[in-house]
Amino acid sequence: MTELLNQLPIVFSQSFKITLVFLVISSPFLLGYLFFSSWLKYIRTRYIFNQDYILLEIKMPREINKSPLGMEVFLMSLYQTGAVTYTDTYIGGKIKPWFSLEIVSQGGEVRFFIWSPAKYKNMIESQIYAQYTDVEIYEADDYTTAIKNGQENLDMWGTYYKLVSKDVFPIKTYVDYGLEKETKEEEFKVDPFAAVIEYLGSMKEGEQVWIQILIQAHKKEGLREGRLFKKPDWKNEAKREVKKIQESLMLDSAHMRMMTKSEEEKIIAIERSLSKFAFDCMIRAFYIAKKESFSEIAIPGLIGSVRQYNSNNLNGFKLGLYTDHTDNEKDWIGIGQVLFPPLKKIMSKRRAKMEYLMLEAYKMRSFFQPPYKNYRAKPFILTTEELATIYHFPGKVATTPTLPRIGSRKAKPPPNLPV
Repeated sequence: MTELLNQLPIVFSQSFKITLVFLVISSPFLLGYLFFSSWLKYIRTRYIFNQDYILLEIKMPREINKSPLGMEVFLMSLYQTGAVTYTDTYIGGKIKPWFSLEIVSQGGEVRFFIWSPAKYKNMIESQIYAQYTDVEIYEADDYTTAIKNGQENLDMWGTYYKLVSKDVFPIKTYVDYGLEKETKEEEFKVDPFAAVIEYLGSMKEGEQVWIQILIQAHKKEGLREGRLFKKPDWKNEAKREVKKIQESLMLDSAHMRMMTKSEEEKIIAIERSLSKFAFDCMIRAFYIAKKESFSEIAIPGLIGSVRQYNSNNLNGFKLGLYTDHTDNEKDWIGIGQVLFPPLKKIMSKRRAKMEYLMLEAYKMRSFFQPPYKNYRAKPFILTTEELATIYHFPGKVATTPTLPRIGSRKAKPPPNLPV
């Protein structure tokens, strides 16, 4: 034991020398990486704040006979990959554009918005009119500016959604509900999106619900796009998942078992997704109400309104981070407040800060880039088919009386008008 104790200073000295050498060798790489990250953040933030942005409101006619396929075709036009050179990336700070699909209820009045860089305004309008000839599109004031952080007469609850399973597995889409075919027989349609509209339409005076779907074209990225470590294409993982299922069928070199219905559904769904455009996505939502109007029932309603997109065999949505605390945390906080009374004030400040940052990120439509890059969540993959399922202009199957619709149908002028 004495001999071992005598060796300790020598071992410590050698360990210290090894650590010192490692730090000397690695510090230039570490400092280089920190400079690289800081520089990109600076020039991209500058680029973002030098752009103009618009918020377009879409008002629907009394009748929409288009299936969600029309929205899927429109969403293909938002697949803007933003080709760049090294100069664009490292000097100009240029980045891929992103868009925000938003559904808002203000006292039960349901409204549809699309937020975008201003330069895409004409493209968005023309592509929407190409699919929905009778809608009307207006440049709107930003509804989020009416809500200020820290308003004493307001309570709010905010959340992010995330996928239940891997990105390669799709959610239950409008195709699974048989909505891919256009028909005027509205009574035979089962639109999963109608549940969301009905929930939003149930809000009372003094209550608001905001739902924001941020999308950015997904593609393989590398150094040219500002990544030291390559970002792979999601299709590679999807193909590996199909191969994994197929290999599991092999009992030995000469025998295969029968494919189960669940495995068959997975392969069909994944292969259908592989034929679609894919987006990096993030979904967040807020329930905001005056203190006298705040209803705790509205929060489970917001959570439950997306369950119809869930499939036991494939994928679905679940809550990510939210501004309230989990039940377990509440139990611990309740005990802690008895033993340590200041804990209540500390947790209250923590929630207020989280609400402030989440609300600011929502207002700025910030997630893929600074200043709120990947704030408290990770992006996930949704294809145009999945996006068209959770965001499209509903037909008469959505009978919510507070869903504003244009009173009269626009008619085309007769072709024989004098010039």
